[in-house]
Amino acid sequence: MKRLVIVFSFIFIGSVLFAQKGIIKGRILNAKTNEPIEFANIQIQGTSIGSTSDLDGNFIFTGIDPGFVRLAASFIGFETTVSSEIQVQGNQTTFIDIELPETAISLEEVVVRPNFSLKRIESPVSILTIGVQEIEKSAGVNRDVSKAMQTLPGVGATDPNRNDLIVRGGGPSENVFYLDGIEIPIINHFSTQGSSGGVVGVVNPDFVREISFYTGAFPANRTNALSSVMEIRQKEGSRDRVHTKLSVGASDAAITVDGPAGTNSTFIASARQSYLQLLFKAIGLPFLPTYNDFQMRYKYNINAKNELTFIGIGAIDNMTLNTGLQESGTESQRYLLGYLPVYNQWNYTVGTVFKHFGSRFFDTWALSRNMLRNKNFKYLDNDESKPKTLDYLSDEAENKLRFERVYTGLPVKLMLGGGIEYARYTNSTLAKVFLNGAVNDINYHTQLGLFGYQAFAQVSDEYLKNRLKLSLGISTVGNNFNDNMKDPLNQLSPRFSASYVLTDKWDLNANFGRYAMQPAYTSLGFKNAAGEYANRNEGVKYIFSNQAILGVEFRPKNNVRMTLEGFYKQYENYPLSVSDGSSLASKGTEYGQVGDEEVLSAGKGRAYGVEFFSKILEWNNLNVTTTYTFFRSEFTDKEGVYRPSSWDTKHLLNLIGSYKFPKNWNVSARWRFVGGAPYTPVDMDLSTNKAAWNITNRAYIDYSNFNSLRLPNAHQLDMRIDKEIYYKKWTLNLYADVQNVYNFKSRNAPIYTNKDVDGAVMDDPADPENRQRIRIIDAYSGTVLPTVGIIIKM
Repeated sequence: MKRLVIVFSFIFIGSVLFAQKGIIKGRILNAKTNEPIEFANIQIQGTSIGSTSDLDGNFIFTGIDPGFVRLAASFIGFETTVSSEIQVQGNQTTFIDIELPETAISLEEVVVRPNFSLKRIESPVSILTIGVQEIEKSAGVNRDVSKAMQTLPGVGATDPNRNDLIVRGGGPSENVFYLDGIEIPIINHFSTQGSSGGVVGVVNPDFVREISFYTGAFPANRTNALSSVMEIRQKEGSRDRVHTKLSVGASDAAITVDGPAGTNSTFIASARQSYLQLLFKAIGLPFLPTYNDFQMRYKYNINAKNELTFIGIGAIDNMTLNTGLQESGTESQRYLLGYLPVYNQWNYTVGTVFKHFGSRFFDTWALSRNMLRNKNFKYLDNDESKPKTLDYLSDEAENKLRFERVYTGLPVKLMLGGGIEYARYTNSTLAKVFLNGAVNDINYHTQLGLFGYQAFAQVSDEYLKNRLKLSLGISTVGNNFNDNMKDPLNQLSPRFSASYVLTDKWDLNANFGRYAMQPAYTSLGFKNAAGEYANRNEGVKYIFSNQAILGVEFRPKNNVRMTLEGFYKQYENYPLSVSDGSSLASKGTEYGQVGDEEVLSAGKGRAYGVEFFSKILEWNNLNVTTTYTFFRSEFTDKEGVYRPSSWDTKHLLNLIGSYKFPKNWNVSARWRFVGGAPYTPVDMDLSTNKAAWNITNRAYIDYSNFNSLRLPNAHQLDMRIDKEIYYKKWTLNLYADVQNVYNFKSRNAPIYTNKDVDGAVMDDPADPENRQRIRIIDAYSGTVLPTVGIIIKM
């Protein structure tokens, strides 16, 4: 105890004696030509602190209090631009470049005022920006990029322990992600192949500068998305010297190194190692995940007109079973051990982005490769001396080249481009299924090569003294899987956006669009018993979503923003499972893979609702965010009947707040409310069949009554406290995060076991050889989960 007092006394005294101010350095650049802008005005939002750029566009702020700030930059002939959020730390230099777009209007007077809602003309609705503070300091997020997205309006969560993104009632496979303009198919560890979810985010938050999250109104150059597009912009490495950052958090330890790599280049690189398996074993979970990830970014400024960026990100994931619980565990733990397989995965994405700034345009070339290997297997009774009941190995590899040109010297803003890709999908599957009243073997090998393409264009302009902004875009995609997908006319996807400034406080915004998405490789590469590609027919098509969005934005004060949006999404060609007749839109949030079955593009769907968003920034050191979504999500089955999707919770509410106390203390909290999710009763006849049960070791659901029942509502409170201490040559950040503070127990869908309390199979006396009895066991989840973390930067 005395040692603990001495340590905390040292920390407190050090924070008083060595408290430091921070420095901000940067450049003001012409967004059109990438040339420096001299004598531009730069101001720290919410303060009277200002500066001016020099002849080379450089500026500097010194003696800045630690915290999160944005800069506003302005100059005659350019649009006033607000920077992404940056974190100022004591005795550290933060670097940022601000690009100013040119404007055709000459300003007689420049007024710099806080404004955190500058919209993109292509997407005036359904886009929100996540800053560094919301990732680093939010309660319950634990510095996880994917979990930070789950606090946004319209974004649902299937389970507190998973990172699936359910956006406006769409399925978890309908999202795409970009890192500095490079598409990265996987952003979570232990990802579900054919979907987008997982357990823990792969992206290291130390790299993140800003995230733009589109829940609709996607720009034309972002194809293959139906529900959301996530654009992650990464930080550049420091320009002054090499820095090292050590982080020990809730589930992993990380090291990040960044700094200059020459006169005109910078780098940032990191590695993380998990110890989540130790926590999971301590709290008695039946699965033990271990993960590692690696990330790097290198930027080389060739000259004022050309720049080159290299990125890389990868992960290695292994999940074993806590077989010690087979004897000592609870019934629910033994149940999970009965059907969960062992998972092994690795994935990576590497790419390079080249930008060239011409006199009347700028070009972007993006070349990348990504790969996923997904392996899972299951031994009978988890005994490796017995035969495997599942053996799955699959690879997905994509090579992509994309070109974009933005014309800056025309009377209108014009963006156009296209891309090509080659994908290779392999699969080796050995499994058993119960189909048509008998046990069947699935045994196939796939080697599928696929050529694909995309093309897009978008034109935008402003009218009525810039009060009316219009944008028209079109894109198309295709591949050589079958004749239907090959034809670009079948995948034409137009979109139109409009924004009108009613007053200085009110905006009216709208978007109408059609979007296309390729079915998962797991479906395209599936083979039937005859060794043929079961889905390589003209009945399998691209999935479409027709969307309409109408919204109003209100800014009563400079630091207050409110939006109200209504949306309607209509789906076509959604894959239906031939075996059970359900839509794949309701699948994809379990470990392993989804879509590896025979499907038919005959499903329809609809999702509609209304969202409210309110944000108050820096009101007496208080930040408050409120999001509420009411929605419905329904998809047809094989009979054409609309049924609630598995994400049709109807209500999503987040109340989020943070307060900055003196001496660099910060407290944050989030209360989340989610309506009851639908679930399906079990098929008692099939589940009591011993031959059928022994294949999956779990009950079968009754697809004829799909999602006909509903769980109770759920809610949870998370809290976090941070303390930052700045010494002369290094900084220390201590935090404690508690999830589910009041230990709410949420009810899950009932689970069944075929064993009694002593672990013996309950034979059916009427037919003990072929039939069994089943019973419900405990189906609740939720526990108080406290974690602590330490971050050191030198």
